Amino acid sequence: MTQQTARIVFFLSAAVSAMAAALVFGFLLVFGFPLIGGGEFFSLLARPWSPGQGLYGFLPMITGTAAISFLSIVFALPLSLGTVCFMGGLGPARISRLVDGFVRFMTGIPTVIYGFLGIFLLVPVVRTLFTSAGSGMCILSASLMLSLLVSPTMIIFFKDGFDSVDVRYIQAADALGADSVQRLIYVILPEAWPGIVTGIIMGLGRAMGDTLIALMIAGNAVHVPGSILDSARTLTSHIALVSASDYDSLAFKSIFACGLTLYVLNAFAVIAVRKLGKKRGQAR
Repeated sequence: MTQQTARIVFFLSAAVSAMAAALVFGFLLVFGFPLIGGGEFFSLLARPWSPGQGLYGFLPMITGTAAISFLSIVFALPLSLGTVCFMGGLGPARISRLVDGFVRFMTGIPTVIYGFLGIFLLVPVVRTLFTSAGSGMCILSASLMLSLLVSPTMIIFFKDGFDSVDVRYIQAADALGADSVQRLIYVILPEAWPGIVTGIIMGLGRAMGDTLIALMIAGNAVHVPGSILDSARTLTSHIALVSASDYDSLAFKSIFACGLTLYVLNAFAVIAVRKLGKKRGQAR
């Protein structure tokens, strides 16, 4: 394959991907129009969900999605970064290879398995440790299990960032007498920053888009949570639950506006993380 042919193939692939994303956005916009037309979209973001009173707002689901997704990244980030630092030079080579293989194996485990582990192992522990957690199905339980789900994805992208560091920088640090910790802190981590940002974006996107774990563990209560021990419903869980109701109802039609909200939130989160990554890169 010539260089020109490769450029054309990659351009077409990128164009098809962008077109598919635009089509999904247009599909959600068209089918959600009955509820978001006339400038009602921003009102829906602030209203509660009460179909009996004719209210189809997403505020409880937006707060539930934000709480569970961002808390899972808070839990997953130190776990993922610590694991990749161990594999990136702090740990013995043989054990690092075993850890790498195990991490890649975890990416293939179905999400429903994590959900069952959460119900039968994690939820009873949370219920025992925190009496105010009620049944144990709450934001904390869902976030902890979700952090375990997204960590392998983040570790793989972090490791790609570590592997992309120019070996001459590492050799220069070794020549100056840097030990493994100094080499990691002053050379590898700053140079691997783009890979770390990409890993955080992919982890956050998967956390916001996951349905099963939040559906099985978060409790699905339709209210704005006041603490991490409250139950909550995410946008994805809400779409899955409302889909089972009457297809002609406004509640069912509202799921398209709900999907549009999730789409916009995900886009804003990705843009925000990329902006932070650029500022961090310029500050170095």
